[in-house]
Amino acid sequence: MDQRIREHAETLVDWSARIESGDDVVVSVAEGAHDLAVAVAEALGERGANVVTTYASDEVSRAYLRAHAGEFDEAPGHELALYENADAVLFLGGGRNTFATADVDGETRQAAARARQPIKEARMETDWVSTVHPTRSLAQQAGMSYEAYREFAYGAILRDWESLAEEMAQLKSVLDDGSEVRLVSADTDLTMSIEGRTAVNSAASVAYDSHNLPSGEVFTAPYDTEGEVVFDVPMTISGARVRDVWLRFEAGRVVDFSAAAGEDTLSDLLDTDEGARRLGELGIGMNRGIDRITDNILFDEKMGDTVHLAFGRAYDACLPDGESGNDSAVHVDLITDVSEDSRLEIDGEVVQRNGRFRWEDGFESAD
Repeated sequence: MDQRIREHAETLVDWSARIESGDDVVVSVAEGAHDLAVAVAEALGERGANVVTTYASDEVSRAYLRAHAGEFDEAPGHELALYENADAVLFLGGGRNTFATADVDGETRQAAARARQPIKEARMETDWVSTVHPTRSLAQQAGMSYEAYREFAYGAILRDWESLAEEMAQLKSVLDDGSEVRLVSADTDLTMSIEGRTAVNSAASVAYDSHNLPSGEVFTAPYDTEGEVVFDVPMTISGARVRDVWLRFEAGRVVDFSAAAGEDTLSDLLDTDEGARRLGELGIGMNRGIDRITDNILFDEKMGDTVHLAFGRAYDACLPDGESGNDSAVHVDLITDVSEDSRLEIDGEVVQRNGRFRWEDGFESAD
């Protein structure tokens, strides 16, 4: 076994999920992630955790959803009980075909997502972490050789996370003290309120309220969104290619939208429920170990020189105690490149211009 797989597993178990002896852990294993699952199981065994392994396959999901009549039982008890009794859930991504569910109709997707919302809520109450094992299908999706993609993936995953956390703390502090964010570029002018919200220093560990490995972003939960935004980074969402998305917000809600590709998919997602037309996340990528777009949101949204917004569910870690944020069965990220002709303002002060933060070399303080 490649030693980096074991390092990946150890980082996931120790730094990211902080697993301790006696913890009840669910490990969700995607197709192609077998080697990582073996290394994770070994690490969990060494730490004395209790493990249940589940199989996550997009092709299996496709077969089920296409065969189903569309009337889904809400939160089947046997699955709900698994997550309600888990301390941690580790998602090991991979896959054989990144477009496996492309021919599942939108209504079926929406119905399944709504019915499974309590299960999703139960999973998110655990110390859950998502990661990905480099596979040939992901390499193909990224337009890279398998060998090059593997080097890229481990370069993003096996980071000095403590040092990156210290750097990202500077942006967290600015967002925590801020009231309004404005994102401006050639085709974008969007304002969002962040008053009273807490930013998450997403340093790939549940100790930072961070649940992705790799990570490397600072995010918060905006509201009262106004204006227009264009997302120019192509993505695969629900098995469909989505490109050049435009959204217009009024009174915090998407009131108009378009896309050069995947507009039907976007429409289906926005119609999932009332919360799907409101923002749940503003995220700012800071992982410069991710140096290219790979069509995998786990990597792409963390890339330096990018900002992403998610419509749908807001994360509780960003909300004051006792306050409910935007609620939805979906959380869908869209990414925009901010490396040129753009600026990010917080309370009128430019914090990032053309991808550079004000504390970085190369930051231009004025136009």
